[in-house]
Amino acid sequence: MAREYDHLFKLLIIGDSGVGKSSLLLRFSDNTFSGTYITTIGVDFKIRTIDVNGEKVKLQIWDTAGQERFRTITSTYYRGTHGVVVVYDVSSGESFANVKRWLHEIDTNCDVVNRILVGNKDDDPDRKVVLTQDAQRFAEQMGIQLFETSAKENKNVEEMFVAITKLVLQTKKEQQKRVADQPQDRIRLDIVNEIDAV
Repeated sequence: MAREYDHLFKLLIIGDSGVGKSSLLLRFSDNTFSGTYITTIGVDFKIRTIDVNGEKVKLQIWDTAGQERFRTITSTYYRGTHGVVVVYDVSSGESFANVKRWLHEIDTNCDVVNRILVGNKDDDPDRKVVLTQDAQRFAEQMGIQLFETSAKENKNVEEMFVAITKLVLQTKKEQQKRVADQPQDRIRLDIVNEIDAV
């Protein structure tokens, strides 16, 4: 029986409480949006399989609680993570200022992981306080891609998740290539050592 997917990746969505992490996840996984706001307690996750250049990629996407009191719980969920979506709210300067702290937390909890920066709730120009050019400048300094999204209007949500998946896939292939390039050398060395020993 053929496998239903070629790759399985774990993605994590982090950011301050109320920036719309759950809304982004619901929009991507179920294509739904609810205006009512329910705080995520601890962690929730959804699964969706997407096609990337002909390869089936199954995504297990974890939505974390943004409140401080759940921080100790969520640190364990970084384990085995391939990609992290860091979300801020374009109408909240504070949530953008806290992005640095979230990026630091990724560095503390993960070895090698792909990351992407997302400015959500980008659907009301009058409420927008984090300017695109400022966020873009910051993203470039950090060496990460920026996406401005709106879960409400389904703007850039699919594109953003596909982009982080492509990054993760690329990293996996590079790692596999490095591993594939190594063993032959090691085997050759072992043979040389054995010959020397004789």
